[in-house]
Amino acid sequence: MNGSENAAVSAVQPDGQLPTVGVEEEFFLVGADSRAVEPAGGRVVARAASALGGLVSGEFTDYQIEIRTPPCSAVAQLYDELVRLRAGVARAAAAEGLRACPSGTPVLGPAGPVSIGEDPRYRASVELFGSMMDDYVISAMHVHVHLPDRELAVLVSNHLRPWLPLLVEMSANSPFCKGRDTGYASWRSMIRCRFPCLGPPPYAESFDHYQRTAAAMTEAGAMPFADLPFWDIRLHPRLPTLEVRCMDVPVTPADSAALAAIVRGLVVTASASARRGDSGPRPCSEMLRGAYAHATRDGWTGRGRDALTGEILSAPVRGARLLDHIRPALAAHGDVEVVAAFLGRLARRGSGAHRQRAAARLPGGLVAVVDDLTALSPASQAEEPSPTDSAPASPGRRMLNGTPSGPVSA
Repeated sequence: MNGSENAAVSAVQPDGQLPTVGVEEEFFLVGADSRAVEPAGGRVVARAASALGGLVSGEFTDYQIEIRTPPCSAVAQLYDELVRLRAGVARAAAAEGLRACPSGTPVLGPAGPVSIGEDPRYRASVELFGSMMDDYVISAMHVHVHLPDRELAVLVSNHLRPWLPLLVEMSANSPFCKGRDTGYASWRSMIRCRFPCLGPPPYAESFDHYQRTAAAMTEAGAMPFADLPFWDIRLHPRLPTLEVRCMDVPVTPADSAALAAIVRGLVVTASASARRGDSGPRPCSEMLRGAYAHATRDGWTGRGRDALTGEILSAPVRGARLLDHIRPALAAHGDVEVVAAFLGRLARRGSGAHRQRAAARLPGGLVAVVDDLTALSPASQAEEPSPTDSAPASPGRRMLNGTPSGPVSA
């Protein structure tokens, strides 16, 4: 066993178990005929909850629905949960004449004022930020990794900060918004970047430093809740997890599961470094925000700063270096093939943004985009070929690490 393998194994929890991982995903509800988002979240959540219970809820706008998996030890288990939950949402939406659409921004609509959900936190955000919230209609994937030690979690967050732009590039799936091409691969991320309390978290020397920074931003009117910061990495106040929030919702559950494996691999690797006394790199905040802006625009076709060396490299090269960096942690979970297969899919067909733009070139334009995103519904129980995929999986088979293993949903 080499030094890096020892480092990965040292990142186990106190009970000797490797950390569990869970995922939240948000979807837009679109009309089966109009393909535009519709404010039906309350109705669809009520239907879905009858089968899924507390694993489904509303979101910031009434155009959305959210699923959350239970904590999972294996990525294959996580994938199966995502398939099950997406299927339940698809059935509930279909019963209301709707489809669930996995896109970071609404491809079509809404035309009028945004319909905000009932949660008091959402209302407080609107009161604080005013018209900045008028087009805050975005859907994300959040990954939770079990990390109950708050002091350790802060240092792990420091280590993860330089990797956030690459995660944005890998997950970019929001080139269109309300009927137009934004010119960005992840318009959702660009919407978030304009807020003072969203985007990469500040470097923190300790949990106390982390809390004091959040409190100071809240006192300055830049953040609505000190105990629930909106940063792209945060220590969840109610759960013993570190939450990474920078990614667009992916098109398929296979991509979601692979991204969750990457995040857990980064957390495990960073935990080992922090336990050895390394508090994490301290890149300039302005440089990090600049890297975000570049990532949101160019996505997987762009060049950016390598998280380890600072070199300017293409996204695929940085993706390969990421795999090497977290390989021991991935191997400890049996996740190397899952992540390698995901990087292979990115190399063949690009990110979700590439998929959407390819669909937009088909007859129907943006209607075809919505149809493609929703064609992979669990109701169909078949994985249709992507417009950009020259070697699709066999119909009716799901792909996690490149091997067919049963019915698919997306």
